[in-house]
Amino acid sequence: MSSVEKNQSKTNSVIFSAHELSWRVGDHAILKKLSFDISNGEFVGIIGPNGAGKSSLLRCLYGKNTPSNGTLTFQSKMVQDFTRRELAQSIAVVVQEPPTNFDMNVSDVVAMGLIPHRPLLSFSTRHDLELIERAIEEVELQDKANADFNTLSGGEKQRVMIARAIVQQPDVLILDEPTNHLDVKHQIEVLQLAKNMGITVILSIHDLNIASAFCDRLLLMDEGEILANGSCANVLTTENLQSVFKIKATIDGHPFHQGQRITYDFLGGMQ
Repeated sequence: MSSVEKNQSKTNSVIFSAHELSWRVGDHAILKKLSFDISNGEFVGIIGPNGAGKSSLLRCLYGKNTPSNGTLTFQSKMVQDFTRRELAQSIAVVVQEPPTNFDMNVSDVVAMGLIPHRPLLSFSTRHDLELIERAIEEVELQDKANADFNTLSGGEKQRVMIARAIVQQPDVLILDEPTNHLDVKHQIEVLQLAKNMGITVILSIHDLNIASAFCDRLLLMDEGEILANGSCANVLTTENLQSVFKIKATIDGHPFHQGQRITYDFLGGMQ
C-alpha cells in the first residue's frame, strides 16, 4: 500500500463507534441507545436544545462518563479499557468555561499539554519549548505569553486552551460548547483554529449557522436520543427546527460559504 493509500485509509477509518450507548444517573436515563460512527478527520457537530444530552455524550467520548449499557469504542478499543493517561495522549478537551484557577502565565498553561506524553517530574526539552512557542504563535498570543492567564478575556482564554490542545498533539479534539460566551469574531476564530489542526473535531454547539459553516456532519439530539445524523443539509431542515427547537425558520444558501443560512422568525416563530 502506498503512503497516499495509507493516508486515505486513515482518513476514512472509524475512530469512534457507538452501539446502543446508554447512560443513566440513578433511574434517570440521560442517553438512550445511541448508535453512530465518527471517522478520522471529520468535523462533527452535536446540536440540540438545552438538556438534550450533548455534554453527557461528549463526556462519554473522552471517558469522564462510563456508559451504563451498550458499547463505545475508540480506535477499535472500548473507551473504558483505556487509562486516563492513554486517553489524554489521544484526546484533547476544551470545555465551555475556561478554568479560572490557573495561577500561572500563558506559556505555563500551554505547556500543560505536554503532561500526558512525558514522565513524571521530567523537565521541558528544547523541542518542548519550541512546540509551546509555535502553538502560542498559531493562536496569535505571542504578546500574552508571559501574561497571567486569569487576566485574559474569555476569547483569549479559549485560544490558550486551543494552544494547549495543539501542544498535546491529539488525534481528536473535543469541544463542549466552547463559544457560548464569546462574541461572533472570537467564536469564528476559535473554531477556525480547531479546524486548522487537521484532526477529528467533535463539538457541541448552539449556533446553527456557525455549525453549518464549519461542520462536515451533524448529530441532532433531543431528550437523550439522536433524531438525525447526516450532512448539515439533511439535518438542518425547517421540519427539524420546528419539531426539535420549536422555532419557525427559512433556510437558503449562505452568501459567503457553501453551507446553509438559517433565518429565524423571531416575531411569529414560537410554537
